[in-house]
Amino acid sequence: MNEELELLREWDADAAPFSGPARDRARHQLLNAMAHADRRTGTGHPGRRHALRLAAGAVAATAVTGTAVLTGTDGSGEGGAPGTSTPRLENAAATVLNGAAAWEREQEKEPAAPRDDQFIYSKRIIQETEQETGEVKTYTDEMWESVDVSQPSLSMELGREMWEEPEGKGGGVWPPRKWSELKKLPQDPEKLISAIISLGSRADDRSVGDLDASERFEAYWLLGELLKNPVLPEGLRPAAYEALALVPGIRTIPGVKDSAGRTGVGIASTERWSHEGKYLIFDPASYAFLGFRDERISASGKQKYTQLSHVVDWGIVDRVRQRP
Repeated sequence: MNEELELLREWDADAAPFSGPARDRARHQLLNAMAHADRRTGTGHPGRRHALRLAAGAVAATAVTGTAVLTGTDGSGEGGAPGTSTPRLENAAATVLNGAAAWEREQEKEPAAPRDDQFIYSKRIIQETEQETGEVKTYTDEMWESVDVSQPSLSMELGREMWEEPEGKGGGVWPPRKWSELKKLPQDPEKLISAIISLGSRADDRSVGDLDASERFEAYWLLGELLKNPVLPEGLRPAAYEALALVPGIRTIPGVKDSAGRTGVGIASTERWSHEGKYLIFDPASYAFLGFRDERISASGKQKYTQLSHVVDWGIVDRVRQRP
């Protein structure tokens, strides 16, 4: 656990909401941790969702009170000054994201709800290229994530197995895995953004256009983490795409490829917390979601890697190492 996040870890649903200054301080610390976590650890696995934790009671309160305490994915545009984006680029990004929402609604069906004692299984292909030498390595990473985070979860990062210890009472992760918590998340795009950036306040009646730069990046990253979840209630994934389309400072990056070699269009944030070269990838014609692009720096700081990833299988299982 990053030291900067202890304030969020210790906050619970029965506590009074953060004051304005405390909430701003927590957001600042959270954004710093989000933006620099990969560089500190020397890893940059696109599928990591549990490096940053939160109080589960706060997440469950998201839909009840319109509030949330969250952590979650970053991306960035290449080119352009941080925090700036032209209307043309933003309109192009909205076209892609709204198209992705429409495609998803045509395809999706209500999935079977996982029980709290089960695990969410996913398998991702990670193609990593060392930028200086061009050496390419491909990894098949699998995850078994405890739905209610009460059991040890097993994940892989570039072929290395890593165990996630159970959370204590009131513990949890973002995005939530419990079906009851996911079902409570708002499916109205603006309300979903409001829930994500409110950080424990009782209400946030501002429009999306009133968000400051840190809140715009926060919304982009945390919506991206939600979209990494392989199983969501019907309607929530397209709502997240539509919410992402509303966030100012989102731009398109044409001509990018995923780990299956498919050419697509990237969607990235231009805010100053963003990392260059991190974005979501969509099919340029159908707008179907293809995968993620990421970058990491080695622990020595001497090598820089480009990572492309996509999910090839997922399911709901009863125990670790069981496959659907």
